[in-house]
Amino acid sequence: MTILDETYTLSNGVQIPKLGLGTWFIDDDKVADAVRAAVELGYRNIDTAQAYGNERGVGKGVRSAGVPRDELFVSTKLAAEIKDYDQALAAIDGSLGELGLDRIDLMLIHSPQPWNDFRGGDYAQGNREAWRALEDAHQAGKIRSIGVSNFQQRDLENILSSATVVPHVNQLLVHAGNTPSGLLAYCENKQILVEAYSPIAHGAILKNAEVQAMAEKYGVSVPQLCIRYTLQLGTVSLPKTANPEHMRSNAEVDFEISGADMDVLRDLRDVDYGEHSAFPVYSGK
Repeated sequence: MTILDETYTLSNGVQIPKLGLGTWFIDDDKVADAVRAAVELGYRNIDTAQAYGNERGVGKGVRSAGVPRDELFVSTKLAAEIKDYDQALAAIDGSLGELGLDRIDLMLIHSPQPWNDFRGGDYAQGNREAWRALEDAHQAGKIRSIGVSNFQQRDLENILSSATVVPHVNQLLVHAGNTPSGLLAYCENKQILVEAYSPIAHGAILKNAEVQAMAEKYGVSVPQLCIRYTLQLGTVSLPKTANPEHMRSNAEVDFEISGADMDVLRDLRDVDYGEHSAFPVYSGK
């Protein structure tokens, strides 16, 4: 058994593999190869989004990967700009069409605000409408589980005020150097599983001397340490790569970080995202 065989169980009983492949920034014409390579290595959890512009390629990779569809867990995300019931319903069908699949395993609202107003204005009503569309698609059997991404506690409380389904997942920026402990605890309390995107801090953490020294102590690479850290937090880890060698090493994480070292990593506050600070999720808003 490796980490690739391990799953969490969502609050509705659906099983989700603990380690997945993130596909942000993998071009539509290259992503099918990346998906096939990942599946061949044993990955069963593939994460995309409408905003990535590569759903078509991801679907092609899934359909041609040579394993039964039932064995794969495919997630996508409703574009952050969609804050309206009818548009959301149409976009859900749009994703099914792009992916070329008859159902999606997990679909998330990508962000509580449109990207050009991230952590900005009041979209409470729009989020409730988008959520209702996800609930209806879930009820209709088009989506096996539904959730959100980048949602803070107040955003979750807004959804919960009118929801018939509690979000199964909240996908968040979580890595050593950025551990939102209060939000993680809140989600756990509500039985909302957290997925950690950018577990390697979009590469920013590779230069951290303290983290390098700790990785050396365990005889692992910095990415392996960082992925293991997010898994021990109880989150799904979604490292993004198109490189099969990286995919392989990202899955070689069957070691245990001590409680004391987990505390050190949890308390880290040192991250410079460099050029990636241009993206709203890394801008420190």
